[in-house]
Amino acid sequence: MNSTPSGHPGGHPHKPSEDAGASALRLVAWETTRNCNLNCAHCRASATMGPYSGELDTRASLRLLDQIAETGQPIVILTGGEPLLRPDIFELARYGTGKGLRMVMAPNGTLVNDKNAKQMAASGIQRISISLDGAAKERHDAFRGVDGAFDSAMRGIRAAKAAGIEFQINTTISKLNYDQIPAILKLAEDLEAVALHIFLLVPTGRGKYIIDQEISADEYESTLNWFYDQRDKTRLQLKATCAPHYYRILRQRAKADGKSVTFQTHGLDAVTRGCLGGTGFCFISHTGIVQPCGFLDLPCGDVTRQSFAEIWNTSDIFLNLRNYKNLKGKCGICEYKAVCGGCRARAFEAAGDYLAEEPLCAYQSGHL
Repeated sequence: MNSTPSGHPGGHPHKPSEDAGASALRLVAWETTRNCNLNCAHCRASATMGPYSGELDTRASLRLLDQIAETGQPIVILTGGEPLLRPDIFELARYGTGKGLRMVMAPNGTLVNDKNAKQMAASGIQRISISLDGAAKERHDAFRGVDGAFDSAMRGIRAAKAAGIEFQINTTISKLNYDQIPAILKLAEDLEAVALHIFLLVPTGRGKYIIDQEISADEYESTLNWFYDQRDKTRLQLKATCAPHYYRILRQRAKADGKSVTFQTHGLDAVTRGCLGGTGFCFISHTGIVQPCGFLDLPCGDVTRQSFAEIWNTSDIFLNLRNYKNLKGKCGICEYKAVCGGCRARAFEAAGDYLAEEPLCAYQSGHL
């Protein structure tokens, strides 16, 4: 699975609330295909070259975009697998653009070339994400499972830049690359990326088989504090994903500095929250199954049987996730639950309960 481009100023702010009910849709990640040319160690979909049955065809896909547009104007992330392996991907991008949706794409970079980069631009793709999980080819190629993946991604980045498409670098942090995060940030700056998004490993899909490479709660805390320190040191937009604790740390650090967290001081980080699964974000599988996120494998509806709006507005799982009073354990009593929420996918993998406490959190609430 490719990480997703998001967090752009064009996104809709999501204001934390403890009230259940309808919620503004900010981001949709759509697995347009599960086919993939890589074999990444952490892939939540365990994607391969397939083929996979039941993939939404062009007609069903255009209908889905109509229904997404009826809910508002979210960012739609065309992801996979590898979205460039879908033959009609640019038709879908053009259609979504025409509906007023902000269309972005999450290729792995290895298949991006001068021709399809121009097609991306012409179809209205406004940003792509390229995942780099090492600052050099040895570490990245080992993580991605294909020799030459790093060099191919570099060629893809050059093609995107030549076509005028902005790109961000995404990095999934594990013990495999924990020591390289500063170097990856420097690489993103040197490549002239617009953003660096860090993702903390979620042990689903193939990620279950490298769970021993998951960093500890203390390393998690240290990494997110380091990430906060980079805010005033880099021109890059920085965003932590699958790392909801960052939004607690942000407020703790701002308070220690005698600052308030506002849009003027902290940008979109001030008006979003940690785990957006089911609250401002959802995932749609290649077969049309809607989930809170790609890592939380809980079916909330099927767009081949129901309208997308119905699923988004009435799913019991989504409604439960929108009421933060439902959170259990130390998440349930934490004073930061409305801005953090804990990773619901990690909770589900650890306890079999998506409302259980986040297992990788070192923070002890003042309410204990």
